[in-house]
Amino acid sequence: MRPLEDVRILAVEQYGAGPFGTLHLAELGAEVIKIETPDTGGDVSRYVPPGQAGEDSLFFETFNRNKRSLSLDLGNPGGRRVFEDLVRVSDVVYSNLRGDVPARLRIRYEDLQPVNRAIVCCSLSGFGMTGPRRGEPAYDYLLQGLAGWMSLTGEPDGPPTKSGLSLVDYCGGFVAALAVLAGVHAARRDGVGMDCDLALFDTAVSLLTYVGTWYLTMGVEPRRMPLSGHPSLVPFQNFRTADGWIVVACPKEKFWRRLCEAIGEPALADDPRFADFAARYAHAAELLERLAKPFATRDTAGWLERLAAAGVPCAPVHSVAEALADPQTAARQLVMETAHPRFGTVRQLRGPVRVGPEPPPARRAPQRHEDGEAVLAGLLRYDRETIAALTAGGAFGPAPPPS
Repeated sequence: MRPLEDVRILAVEQYGAGPFGTLHLAELGAEVIKIETPDTGGDVSRYVPPGQAGEDSLFFETFNRNKRSLSLDLGNPGGRRVFEDLVRVSDVVYSNLRGDVPARLRIRYEDLQPVNRAIVCCSLSGFGMTGPRRGEPAYDYLLQGLAGWMSLTGEPDGPPTKSGLSLVDYCGGFVAALAVLAGVHAARRDGVGMDCDLALFDTAVSLLTYVGTWYLTMGVEPRRMPLSGHPSLVPFQNFRTADGWIVVACPKEKFWRRLCEAIGEPALADDPRFADFAARYAHAAELLERLAKPFATRDTAGWLERLAAAGVPCAPVHSVAEALADPQTAARQLVMETAHPRFGTVRQLRGPVRVGPEPPPARRAPQRHEDGEAVLAGLLRYDRETIAALTAGGAFGPAPPPS
């Protein structure tokens, strides 16, 4: 069995952050039943280009493999009945909605405790269920600005810059998945469920980590560093080579000495201006100008070979294509394939969570309401008459016209 095969999650989720969290729980074996709103055509990410047609998109495939889909109107009495019947046989109700919406949809613990005393209600919202911003919408790039990330990213003389990836969303998904595991563990131990009130804002601010500690304790205002440099360790940054870029890191004094030898400047190691971390930080501009000259004389491959031989941490600055073609990517089996009725073979990236010796199985993302019969008749044991009545009443979306 996969580690989480005995866990069932009802996911009222959409787009990136929420589905990214349940994606990893599904890969670990959890049964994730994705509740999709019928009046909007389901998860909005079904319509994100490129690679989009009808209700299918490669974006949706990326975040929803190994899940099941049930189209369900939670505002419809029949839809609410189905939802509460699912709550009775599930461990988690998981959502990523605006902070004030779980109360309106009645999917908090106080709403569902009468149905299932042990249910864990996990809400991942932009700003959480409390505070002056609780009712505001939030998106990754907005939060990168609001939480101070963009003030730290980019060149000192350039504009504030976002990350090229939606890291607030993805980290928020991991945080939500961690909360689900802790919540389910406690609920099974104590027989009592709870709310997990998680916020992308909290995630983003907490990830300031030591930079936040420096400011809160010493009043040190972090600043953008040239060439993606480390805020305190020098050298630890990009250098331009004859044909590209290379990242060089000296987080230990031994690496600094090895670097000086490798670039043909052994005397730099004993220069009092560069003798230790503090000295190199104080004289960073002078030192980096000195280092830039030798790096520009050799191509990236030549420097990688030379620095690796000297035991200096280094890496090329890859393009996405180069990163996916790296031998380590293949060795770690990070690229996986799923068969899809519209896209044929979809090649995408496996998650990083490894538990046990075998990689998790891969199943394509579901079509909207694809698992309706399996959930309704199989899991909930509804008979055909009940399903027909619920369908006619609009529980799963607008009732079909009479034939």
